[in-house]
Amino acid sequence: MAFGVKRTELKKWKQDVERGEIAFLTHYWVDDRFPNADTVTKAGCKDLHKLKSWGKKYGLKSEWIHKDEKFPHFDLMGKFQKDILTAEKQFEQIKRFNI
Repeated sequence: MAFGVKRTELKKWKQDVERGEIAFLTHYWVDDRFPNADTVTKAGCKDLHKLKSWGKKYGLKSEWIHKDEKFPHFDLMGKFQKDILTAEKQFEQIKRFNI
């Protein structure tokens, strides 16, 4: 279950993904499969080649891509999440969600 994201943020993320940009959306998240994760960042891009290349530079495997038909993305949690958000200068999301 996701929460803590505004409708306008979700809309902008979707628009950026559809334009072929690497876009980030962080939200609070509860999933029993990941008891130590309370946030997740979706790093998405409609251009799968671009998304795979981007992920590779951070050690993300292409098979980890959630191949959503309209909004393919990586789900970033834990150390990957913090390190990548820092490298991508997504400081507002880091601060807002206390990552």
